Amino acid sequence: MKRFYKEAAVAAGEDGYRVLLDGRPVRTPGGNLLSLPSAALATSIAEEWRVQGDEVVPASMPMLRLANTTIDGIGKTREAVIDAILRFGEHDLICYRAEQPPELAKLQDEAWTPLLAWAAQSHGSKLTVGAGVTHLAQPVEALAGLRRAVAEMDDYALAALHVMASITGSLVLGLALAEGRIDSGQAFKLSRIDEDYQAGKWGSDAEAEVRAKGLARELGTAAAFLAASGD
Repeated sequence: MKRFYKEAAVAAGEDGYRVLLDGRPVRTPGGNLLSLPSAALATSIAEEWRVQGDEVVPASMPMLRLANTTIDGIGKTREAVIDAILRFGEHDLICYRAEQPPELAKLQDEAWTPLLAWAAQSHGSKLTVGAGVTHLAQPVEALAGLRRAVAEMDDYALAALHVMASITGSLVLGLALAEGRIDSGQAFKLSRIDEDYQAGKWGSDAEAEVRAKGLARELGTAAAFLAASGD
């Protein structure tokens, strides 16, 4: 759509921080007021509006998109979102190890086993590890520990965590990123051990590289969104 405003600004309100376009508050696609929990997040979203050209391109505004998702969706479907996030723990990427070749199995073990130990210690979630792709039934108590960790998060953190777990294929990696144990670059690299090993052995694919860079940016945005919402 055509740009319809000149100035994007931030103002504090009784219910949070608002983004104003020429003095008028922004609303979500669902018609709710875009009221944000921190000045940092509101400032980031105002900047997305500010840098738009003659055309407003929603796809270039990922922080706004996550905020809209949080306000319009997560508050109304919180338990369903938690269930969706937990499924990445039930089938966590880092629990499934290669049998061959030995060097790939070693890379996975060295990178992933410390994070599983962290999840067990921090959240009481001792997940089962196995070779191959056959489904592993995770212990009930381990999944309960992961659910407690997820359920303690506010709606903004849930929105970010859902993106993190989706991109990495791992709730453990998502939680480690959300809790500051690793950064988004490390999380993405840890989720791509198999792909990077194959690319190193057989060469990379240009289309796959472009897609990977896009996913890495999206993961970084989710991490920045979470950090800003808590400031």
